[in-house]
Amino acid sequence: MAAESSAAAGMRKAPSMEWRWVSAGEEEDDELEGRGAGGPAAVGAAGRGGSFESESEEDNGEYEDEDEEQREARQRLIRTVPTVDWFDVEGNEVSGAQPLEDPEEFDFGRTVFLALQTLAVVFGDIGISPLYTFDVMFNKYPILEEEDVLGALSLVLYTLILMPLVKYVLVVLWANDDGEGGIFAMYSLICRNAKVSLIPNQVQAPPEKRMSSFRLKLPTDELERSIKVKEKLESSLMMKKLLLGLVLFGTAMFISNGVITPAMSVLSAVSGLKVGIPKASQDVVVMISIALLIVLYSLQRYATSKIGFIVGPCLLIWFCCLGGIGICNLSRYGSGAFKAFNPLYIFYYFGRNPFQAWLSLAGCLLCATGSEAIFSNLCHFPVRFVQFMFVLLVLPCLVLAYLGQAAFLIASEKTPEHIFFASIPGNAFWPVFLLANLAALIASRTMTIAIFQCLKQSISLGCFPRLKIVHTSRKFMAKIYIPVVNWFLLASCLGFILLFRSTSDVGNAYAIAELGVMIMATVYVTLIMLLIWETNIIKVISFLITFLSLELIFFSSALSSVGDGGWALLVFASGLVMIMFIWNYGTKLKYDSELKQKLSRDLMRKLGPNLGTMRAPGLGLVYSEIVTGVPAIFGHFLTALPAIHSIIVFVCVRNVPVPAVPQSERFLFQRVCTRGYHMFRCIARYGYKDKKQEHHNTFERLLIEGLEKFIQREAVELSLQSEDDVDSDEEPSTPGQIITAPNGSMYSLDAPLLVDFTPSVDTIPETPSCSTPQDPGLDYTQNLELELAFIKQAKESGAVYLIDNPIVKARKDSWFFKKLIINYFFAFLRNNCRRAIVSMSIPHSNLLQVRLTSYV
Repeated sequence: MAAESSAAAGMRKAPSMEWRWVSAGEEEDDELEGRGAGGPAAVGAAGRGGSFESESEEDNGEYEDEDEEQREARQRLIRTVPTVDWFDVEGNEVSGAQPLEDPEEFDFGRTVFLALQTLAVVFGDIGISPLYTFDVMFNKYPILEEEDVLGALSLVLYTLILMPLVKYVLVVLWANDDGEGGIFAMYSLICRNAKVSLIPNQVQAPPEKRMSSFRLKLPTDELERSIKVKEKLESSLMMKKLLLGLVLFGTAMFISNGVITPAMSVLSAVSGLKVGIPKASQDVVVMISIALLIVLYSLQRYATSKIGFIVGPCLLIWFCCLGGIGICNLSRYGSGAFKAFNPLYIFYYFGRNPFQAWLSLAGCLLCATGSEAIFSNLCHFPVRFVQFMFVLLVLPCLVLAYLGQAAFLIASEKTPEHIFFASIPGNAFWPVFLLANLAALIASRTMTIAIFQCLKQSISLGCFPRLKIVHTSRKFMAKIYIPVVNWFLLASCLGFILLFRSTSDVGNAYAIAELGVMIMATVYVTLIMLLIWETNIIKVISFLITFLSLELIFFSSALSSVGDGGWALLVFASGLVMIMFIWNYGTKLKYDSELKQKLSRDLMRKLGPNLGTMRAPGLGLVYSEIVTGVPAIFGHFLTALPAIHSIIVFVCVRNVPVPAVPQSERFLFQRVCTRGYHMFRCIARYGYKDKKQEHHNTFERLLIEGLEKFIQREAVELSLQSEDDVDSDEEPSTPGQIITAPNGSMYSLDAPLLVDFTPSVDTIPETPSCSTPQDPGLDYTQNLELELAFIKQAKESGAVYLIDNPIVKARKDSWFFKKLIINYFFAFLRNNCRRAIVSMSIPHSNLLQVRLTSYV
């Protein structure tokens, strides 16, 4: 019965992200086996990381005539799930919390609200591109004839179609990780499907909704190719390092993009003042831009929640304004701009002046700025909804805006300095100017929110120092605010404006940042196509060659302007890459060192229930970032302290992706060693709106209540299991002392610490006289009451918090750069970032903090 219960538990926990593939001839046999008694056990083995060896042994006779190559090919068609610590998995699941996505029937009000929110969060950046695209392009390629305008317009139109529409909206959006977009989301998705992660302590199982099915697939060429790609990635350390390096570089370029976007957007919008007031100088434009950015970042915390509801309608008016101005210009200056839909004008454009046309490509790409923000800000908006909004509203308005500007340029005798503002009809200039500045601020806000999301993902994956994250909404998890990053972005943005002062120089840096992110996205989506989606190889090659070649051509044009402003962005991105590399490198060395030094179960068994020392009444809470095993710091406490507490709880604080965790589900417990040791592992779970700085008395009370409920539930389960095993042929020699739990672990009912403990009369009620010593339930009842009374006594004796704050240093024989990175740079970052442990108001008399030096 124990084995069957364990198998059943494994079947419930089997994740669906890992698949098992069988040939067509074996499928029917597997279905029959699944219905029989052996089915659950097989699935349970899969759920626990089994390799289906028993099934292979049964089929040996059938495949005796196979050669070695065929046998290897058939064996590669069986994929088994990795070994998963289900206690760690359950630490991320909260059944009592509200789901993040609540599917509902169609509601017009909710649809309109989602549409406005999508505009506000997703499309703000790309909607501001008509302000500066033609200005930057024609700064490199002067207009001489109508064909020059049509060629530039044709380039812009097909760039809009290929980059934002085809690549991002139709393809990349589907590469999200449970609704989260961005380069780190794609890396996380790949790491969940292949063991390529170099990030410590990031074995994360899929949510419960993905654990309910066990899918079967027939072998195909795409499937075989996916297996080969996975094997290649998992077996090559170089590939793992390359993937991590690419994601760090892409993240640095994306953050740099988020710094350039406000500078470019606001500076371009305010520059329209020189059209309305010709005497306005560039210094006035710069000062106004700086003032607007200071106001924007000062209100950023409120802009994510309280002011956010007005952003959607403003952007809706802005997109309608873009389309209206375009239609007005087409009606005034003629419809000759529609000829640019003929791609031959692109060849004419390059044929007239190839070198200058190549230089103008960097400016052309600015029409697609914000494409990565569409993906990064996806958050929990439905993909289909974002696609419909782009195709039905955003893209048509952008196309009309560029067509109108081109019609104005064709009709103009000379090229104006600020094309968009010069093309506005006279009576509508000042309203459009104000609306353009508001839209520029919204675009800056959009990129800032995207950076917050990106950094949140990188922090959770251990690739960026821990920072304070404030959630500004209880309904939408994506609405976050990071104070330190917000002010850092403001300072960096103001620095770029003061350094360059013109939109042309800022535009050169803007193109480099945008292209760096686009290239990384192309590489990762291609890998996802091969590994996860199992796309046809022709489609994969077509996608890779088409977009990577285009992006490299654009990138070469952008790099030609490094001396004009791109150098500052490359220096800025290099600094970010170094920070992320140092933090990831140091964190991994620290985590590996802790894993190697953690105490083994054999050592705990040798020490015995008394742990080789005195056990004094009291509750010891040992904080550790390690979820499994006994941390090494506990061994230091055993040797350094004259006595250890009678009850030890290893506490690991974990943030789960829900607004609030119910108090009844705050703590998750598991025994460490057998029952007589009175040692437990606990995961304290907090939602992103839960108050983590709670008073230590409240924390202790909730923890002890959870521990008592765990012990009571465990006793009931063991009692039921014992009743099921009464008729078993194999009974333990001492049924009253040794119990086999449903998960196969052996539990001892002997409690050495309770031998000399005599509970008071009011603590444990008298045993009914009708009970007999032969009653198996009596032992459980007595032991349960004794342990609960023991916990009560430990609670009355008080709790002590044992916290480890290690110092990480490189070994003396390490190479010079390792010492420099670990001893200075990583130490500086670690000392100035937030602690992973929850900070509570713990009195000094109840706190024991140890700073051990760990050499890596």
